[in-house]
Amino acid sequence: MSASTTTLPAIPDGGGSTSKKWVAAATVIGTTIEWYDFFIFGTASALVFNKLFFPSFDPFTGTLASFGTFAVGLFARPFGGLIFGHFGDRIGRKSMLLLSLFLMGVPTILIGLLPTYDTLGIWAAILLILLRILQGVAVGGEWGGAVLMAVEHAGDRERSLFGSLPQIGTPAGLICATLAFSYASSLSEDDFLTWGWRVPFLISIVLIALGVFVRAKVSESPAFLAAKAEGHTVEMPGVEIFAKHKRSLFLAVGAKLAEVTLFYLVTVFILQYATTKLGIPRSEVLNSILMAAGLGLFTIPLFGYLGDRFGLRLVYGIGAILLALAAVPLFWILDTGDTSLIRFGIIVCLGGIYPMMYGPQPALYSSQFPASIRYSGISLCVQGAAAIGGGLAPIIATSLLSATEGTTAVGLYLGALGLLAATCCGLLRSPATDEISSR
Repeated sequence: MSASTTTLPAIPDGGGSTSKKWVAAATVIGTTIEWYDFFIFGTASALVFNKLFFPSFDPFTGTLASFGTFAVGLFARPFGGLIFGHFGDRIGRKSMLLLSLFLMGVPTILIGLLPTYDTLGIWAAILLILLRILQGVAVGGEWGGAVLMAVEHAGDRERSLFGSLPQIGTPAGLICATLAFSYASSLSEDDFLTWGWRVPFLISIVLIALGVFVRAKVSESPAFLAAKAEGHTVEMPGVEIFAKHKRSLFLAVGAKLAEVTLFYLVTVFILQYATTKLGIPRSEVLNSILMAAGLGLFTIPLFGYLGDRFGLRLVYGIGAILLALAAVPLFWILDTGDTSLIRFGIIVCLGGIYPMMYGPQPALYSSQFPASIRYSGISLCVQGAAAIGGGLAPIIATSLLSATEGTTAVGLYLGALGLLAATCCGLLRSPATDEISSR
């Protein structure tokens, strides 16, 4: 993972700096909205859904059922990546970004209007799951298009920086979701459970309108246009990936697992564990996550920039190793019940280590696939890892906690994934050997 791996062949730049800046702004705003919609469900899963949609279960089973409902959204993400990736590689990136925004926003609004178990019985839970699946399909299709618009519009020495900008949408969306639930959590318990939890979902009405307005003004990816003009489009991109690019696909999945597992362990499992098992106020944990996400707004593009300077695999690999080393101490800190130490651990992991992997990721993964199948390739590897890592993380952690009566096993689980990520990162092809171009 040497510094020499950062030099990438040039691609069309999309029409100058003004065009690139607008693309960057549009992708950041759009991904912020998409991730806000996705994250408020995770927060609600930790705080309220087990009480309102699965109240007939005992607390442990209700928590697992709530996390399971959260997980189906992540399990749906690979299908979104496959569907949107197929058409994104066939007809263009831009149209898929607009469609994914609608597909995310409408179910989110409907969740905010959904009657609970007391009104509909088991049908309330079933409808909640179906709407969550639609959310998962949408975010699974959105991410690949957003980061490709940024990477493929960028110049040859700034792909990692520009590719990291849509990634800001993750902490930005998390901040917006956390602020929304911080306000809702300030209500009385009765008001929160009656109507307060719905407000973060209904805000999406305004956000969808903003996202559509911004994204409609973005020009199509120059790399896609070049590939289409030269006849390099592929009839079945998904089939092509499994036929000729399995190595890149599976290595990228292995490299992604630790990062996405860390994220959902902190934002879902630790939130639930700290508030219900340790008795820490919701606001304390939400504020810690908020601070970490705020730091991520700066560290994600910082590590994107460093990826351009020193090598994508080098920056990513160091982040994976640091994650492996910090995993067990993070959960030891959690078990102290000390709010200051817990806040420190969350900020270091979510605001410092996580961005080292998340920032350079779009440029690194984009370089593993040719333009003709790139949307499908990066979507499948990232969303597949999200389903395995993020979708199962709260469930596995809750089960490990029940089996061992301590969180050390959860830390070991996360640490092992960090070592796997470092190994897979080292085996990925150097971006210097691939072209992010029309071929």
